[in-house]
Amino acid sequence: MKTIQTKLASFIFLSRWIQAPLYFGLILALVIYAYEFALHLFILIKNLNTFDETQVMMAVLDLIDVVMIANLLIMVIIGGFEIFVSRLKLTGHPDHPEWLDEVNAGSMKVKLATALISISSIHLLKTFFDMSGLSNMEIMWQVLIHMTLVVSAIAIAVTNKLLGTGHKPKKV
Repeated sequence: MKTIQTKLASFIFLSRWIQAPLYFGLILALVIYAYEFALHLFILIKNLNTFDETQVMMAVLDLIDVVMIANLLIMVIIGGFEIFVSRLKLTGHPDHPEWLDEVNAGSMKVKLATALISISSIHLLKTFFDMSGLSNMEIMWQVLIHMTLVVSAIAIAVTNKLLGTGHKPKKV
């Protein structure tokens, strides 16, 4: 009976590798966002002489938005793989991300919530600079959704702190 239980436990633990293709799919999404960035940058450069200051700012905000989503993808890909699939063993690597030393499921939620707030902030800023075609109700909903993200992030951070899962010990 013990052998069956041990094999079942090993099989269940091995199932975490089912997530690996999901992370690969996110890497492909990251490639798509890199293409989107290049496309937006090309459009900005091509139209630099015809864009007014507001159009340049909106184009730059589009670039920032793409970068922030790409950063979110990197956090999910690297952090999620490290937490749920397998250690990346990057300690000592010159490009080892500092935030990876402190990542666990709780801190990852806080980092993701903060990234979503940042992305939402960019969208809200773009809305405030170009409200044409938007009703007051649509703008109100964007603000409410943003505030919901902020309150949710605070709740996640407080819960994480109360549960004492804010940081895992540094790897030595």
